[in-house]
This record gives sequence, C-alpha cells and structure tokens, in this order.
Amino acid sequence: MTHPDIGARTAGRRIGLLALALAVAGAVLLPLMRPLLPVDETRYLTVAWEMHRDGTYLVPHLNGAIYGHKPPLLFWLINLVWAVTGVSEAAARWVAPAFGALSVALTWRLGNRLFPEREGLGARAALVLATTGVFALYGSLTMFDTMLTSATLLGVLALLWMDDGGGWRAVGLLGLTLAFGVLAKGPVILVHLLPLALTRPLWTRATEDRGRWYLSLLAGIGIALGLLSLWLGPALLLGGAEYRAEVLWRQSAGRMVNAFDHARPVWFFVAALPLMLWPWAWRVSALRGLGSPGLWQDRRARILAIWGLSTLALFSMISAKQLHYLLPALPAVAIALAAAPAPRPGRGAPLAAAMVIVPVLVWAVLLATGRARLGGYPVTTMGMPGLALSLALGIAGLALLAVAGRRAPLLGWALVTPVSLLVMHVALMKPLDEHFDTTRFATELTRAPHAGVAVDGFRYQGEFGFTARLLAPVDEIAPGGLDAWAQAHPGGLIISTQPTDPGFPKVGEGFLEGKLVRLYRLP
Repeated sequence: MTHPDIGARTAGRRIGLLALALAVAGAVLLPLMRPLLPVDETRYLTVAWEMHRDGTYLVPHLNGAIYGHKPPLLFWLINLVWAVTGVSEAAARWVAPAFGALSVALTWRLGNRLFPEREGLGARAALVLATTGVFALYGSLTMFDTMLTSATLLGVLALLWMDDGGGWRAVGLLGLTLAFGVLAKGPVILVHLLPLALTRPLWTRATEDRGRWYLSLLAGIGIALGLLSLWLGPALLLGGAEYRAEVLWRQSAGRMVNAFDHARPVWFFVAALPLMLWPWAWRVSALRGLGSPGLWQDRRARILAIWGLSTLALFSMISAKQLHYLLPALPAVAIALAAAPAPRPGRGAPLAAAMVIVPVLVWAVLLATGRARLGGYPVTTMGMPGLALSLALGIAGLALLAVAGRRAPLLGWALVTPVSLLVMHVALMKPLDEHFDTTRFATELTRAPHAGVAVDGFRYQGEFGFTARLLAPVDEIAPGGLDAWAQAHPGGLIISTQPTDPGFPKVGEGFLEGKLVRLYRLP
C-alpha cells in the first residue's frame, strides 16, 4: 500500500514537471509562431547583432551610437549562444524565454521552501505561474523581465537563507543575485527586494540582533557593487559622459521621477490586476481563500504580501508603467493562490472552458464583420483558412477543458492560457507577418551596404538592423533633407512613410506597425 506522503509527493512532482513542460513549450513554440515584433524585439536583437558585428561587448550600441537604455546581460547571453550556434534568430529568441522557464522552476523551489509541510504546494505554484496569461505571453518575448523575475526569486531565496543563519554563503548569494538583477534590467531589482529585506522583523522567526541583519544586507550590496564594477568601471570610461548619464540616472531614477515614456496614472496597475492575474484570480474559491483572516497570521503569508503589495505600491508611484514591470511579483501571487483552497472536482470547468471559447468567438465575429483591429489598424488579412483553423482549435480546446476540468480541476484551469495563446497565435499569424515582419525588406536592404540606407518620416529604432544583417548605420533624413541625402548617396535606399512620392524608383512596399512603408532605390 502506498504511503499518503509518497503519493502526494509523486503527484506534486508530476504537477511541477507539467508546469516546466508548459513553460518550455511556450518558450520554444510561441516565438516561432510570430515574427520579431518592433520596436522592442527588433531593437534588442539589433543591439546584440551590432555587439557581435563590431565587438563592442562592454558598451552596447544601436545604429552605431551608444545604447545605454538597458544593461548588457541579455546581449551578452545572445552573443554567447551565437558563439555556439552561429548568428541565428531562433536561438537568440529562446534566450530570454529560457529565464521564464527558470522562474517557474525557482517558484517550485520557493513554494516548497516556504511551505515544506504542504506537499506539492510549490509545484502547484509553479503551474499557476507558468499558466498565468501575462507571464506566459511576456515570457515568450525577447525582453528583460523574465531575467529580472529569476533574479528576484533568487534574491528571496537568499534572504530566507540568511534569515535561517546561512552566514556568508547566503550573503554571497544575495550579492550575486543583486549583481545579476542590475545586469539584467538595472537598479530596479532593489525595488523588488529591499522592501522584504528591510521589513524582516515582520516575518522572521529569528531573535538575533537586528543590527547584524542590516550589516549583512550592506555586505550583500557591497559584493554586488564589487562584481558590477568589473563591467561598469571600464564601460563608463569607454562610454563617456553620455553613457554615464544614461546608465546611472536617466534609465533608473529618471523613469521613476518623470517618465519620458509609458507614463500612466497612479491607478493603472490596480485597474489592470484582473488582466494581470488571468485566469487564476478569476477562481472564486481562490479569492475566497485569500480573504481568510487566519491566512495572514502566518509569517509566510506576510512574506508574500510584503513582496507582492510593496511591488504594486512602489510601481504605482513610479511614473513609467507597463504591465510587464510587475512580472517579478507574480511568483508571490502564484504561491499565495496555490496556498488557497483547490477547486473541487466538477466545479469551475464550464467557466474555465468559457475563458477560451468566448474570446475566440468574439474574435471570429470581429473578423467576419471587418471590425478586428491590431495595433490600432484593421485586420482584414486573416483569410478563411486561418479563421477555420483557429475556430477548430478553440472548439477542441473547449472539449479538452471540459473533460480535464471535471476530472482534474487544476489541470482544467492550467490549460486555459496555453489553449488561448495557441488559438490566438494561429488566428494572428498572417496579420502579424504582414504588419510586423521586417524581414520582408531585408533583400532590398542588403543590396545597398555601401551606398547607404536612410529612413524618412519616422524615427529609426533598429527595426531592420538584425533582420537585414546591416553592416552600417541607417541615416535618419531630417525634414527637408531628402534631396541632399539622395545626391550624396547614389544607389542608396530610402525607407519612407511619407505619403508623397519623391520621384525615385520604388522597389517595394509593405506595412510596418500600421504604417505603409515604401522602399525607393536611388539612381
């Protein structure tokens, strides 16, 4: 006869492995189902490409100019992968999502670390995180937030280890984690970790002198600064005053005080919570469980509350706001939701299934009536094959959720996001290619490496650098400067969004982010 603890441990392991499998599948497959999305993904791969092309490993560059908007870790890792695979778009696009899968694994570890007496809780938390819609979607993009999420999870584990008397090894892990976080996305790692570290008296079981704890924190920060100086010192010298101002002020404190991009009202994140926590926070039983007064008497619940709520509060006060800024706090919510009562068999399956089929049906109706929009412009290019396939997948997903939800409610809810993302990616595959894929222009762009390439009518942000493997910077034509540039670059190529025809031979056109882009070859 199987011992109950062994059975629970086996079930937990299966749930955790399912969470990792879903995370890895999303990380591998979703990037292959869509083009590089401008301007973020194309820009970051262009920075990595210029680092590879020019050997500028200490100070990243974009279009030949110093790029201080983000630290270099992602670009280093992409180049490390390219050193093995050669320059490959697919390989580069799997780097950032790999940290999403790592974050799922670390959530599994942290959940077990916090609740060792509740077998399988860490695995359930990992499944919740892997199948939270916002995390699964942003985790498949070439961005920095999954790296920051991994750094935050490692930092929380380091703080717990320090609290349990881990000594200098725990302090060293904290220092490594802080350095990792800064290299991933900058000093914002402190926003995620410092509130929990500074409020230790509210959640600790230890009775030791508080002064020793705060000295350990300072030591961890000192270790991080020492590690960062190995890169930052030479980089600041090479980058000059412009790079110093960008890295040390504008991209950290500057965004917090007065956003030059993505400025939104203070209530933005609170209003976005239903979307951020879809579908798991839509479970009535989970929300009811989170409202239990006894739950918050547990010190571990206080850890999760301080971590999650402080992140929400601090980022609400920061001027710049984007949904993905809160990704590093989602593991705290995932563990809390996993600790809430599980759905009963046979309950919630219809709602879980409806979360898939209703968006699909709405999308089909919008397409059929010509009212579907993507990025602010109409989508009329999906075609009947894509519509039929997406509807078929939606109906199959509905059946799968209905069956799985009745037998294993947790599995039913876990499949909502994967099925939804698969259906929507299939539905949007053709529109995304036609409106966002910059590789369509690559052939013409590579024909003018010496004559020069310029853009007219919009600000160039690296949209074509990687996809066309450009070997020289792209010029931006100032208003009224078209004729002068054309005279100086015979045989050059102009990428224009201007509505007027400049009179040069047109060699191609297509949409880019809702704008009609025309390519002109100079005689």
